[in-house]
This record gives sequence, structure tokens and C-alpha cells, in this order.
Amino acid sequence: MTRSRTCAPDPLRRSRAAAGTVALVGFYREHVLPRLVDVTCGGDRMEGWRRRATEGLEGAVVEIGFGSGANLPLLPHEVDTVYAVEPSAVARSRSEHRPRHGGLEVRHVGFEGASLPLEDHSCDAALTTFTLCTVPAVEQALAELRRVVRPGGRLHFLEHGLAPDEGVRRWQRRLEPAQLRLAGGCHLTRDIPELLVDAGFELDAVEARYASGPKAWTWFTVGTALNPAR
Repeated sequence: MTRSRTCAPDPLRRSRAAAGTVALVGFYREHVLPRLVDVTCGGDRMEGWRRRATEGLEGAVVEIGFGSGANLPLLPHEVDTVYAVEPSAVARSRSEHRPRHGGLEVRHVGFEGASLPLEDHSCDAALTTFTLCTVPAVEQALAELRRVVRPGGRLHFLEHGLAPDEGVRRWQRRLEPAQLRLAGGCHLTRDIPELLVDAGFELDAVEARYASGPKAWTWFTVGTALNPAR
């Protein structure tokens, strides 16, 4: 009589497979995703939007989600310092090749928006472009921006987010789980103006409309929000 035997999974093989998966995910996040972001959120088709977001900046600017420095060529000459906050070493390295005006200094000061190594009221303004959709602990990150930007300073922003049309919103909710996995935690359903107001900013110059492309990804909001005195 032949007895059937149940083969238990090999713990070592399973451990190696898990380690391989972790390594692959890490490689994707560190090496592939920064380049993908440059393609989808940069280039000539985004230049007009980014110019709208950077217009009027001056002095010392903190930029969370600095990425590969796509905004550097567009910053006004009145900006003298950018405090860059970016977790990806690849993106930071790629930023070194971006053109910028001669008087601009870029200081890499941190890796996450929720904890900024800057003094209270030490910045004249803040800048985010396609960042608030992704940054973890977004409420804490906005609280940090309010802390480091001087009263009367402004947050300049360009973001995609929750669309006004219910049909598009349904698609955004359906697609968001895959978007979170493939795009490094990027949400499709964050309501950017609502997040800013809830954080205590006052919206003062905002334009919201669909850009070209699939509507689930292209409801853009661009403008400025005042950091009022507390």
C-alpha cells in the first residue's frame, strides 16, 4: 500500500522568494518609479501648468516631493534657495542635471514631508507639484508646511485629485488600489482643496479643470493658498 505524502512548503525557498519580491519592489520604487514620474508628470506638456504653479515665488522656498527637480528651470530669479525634500536617491541625483538660474541654491534637507528639519517660519513660501496625492500622512505634512512657512507666505501647488463628476469618481475609486501599488502610493481620490482648507490654509487663487488625457488622472488643481497668522 502506497501512502500519499503531503509536501510542506520549503521554508528556505519561501524565504528566498519573499526576499526576491522585496528586492524587486525596492528596485521598482527606487530606480523605475522616479523615471516614470518624470515621463508622466514632466516634459513639455506639463510646462505651462508648472509655470502657473511657480509664478510669483520668491526668497526661500521649501518643496516637498522635489523629485528630480522638474520645477528648477521654471523658478523665478527672485527665488534664492530651495529646501528640497525627496526620499529617492535616484531622483535627487537626476536633479543635479537640471538647468537653473545662477543665483539659486538647492539644499536637500529631508526625506519626508511629515517631518521637516526646518525652523518655524523659516521659509517665504512652499511648493508642491503632484505630491499631495502621494505623500504619506498628508495632514501632518500640510501642518509642517504651515509651521515652516512664515505667516502671510503662500503654498504654491499643482495637484491632481478627486474629480467633480460622479462618473469619473467611480472610475477613480475602482482604479485607486492598482494606482497605489504601481505609482508609489499615489491616490486618485484625495480632494486637494479640501485638504488645504482643513489644514488651515486659505485658498486665494485657484484654477481647477481637466487637463488632456484620461479624466481619472487629469482633474488638475493649480494655484496658491495663504498661510494666515495663527
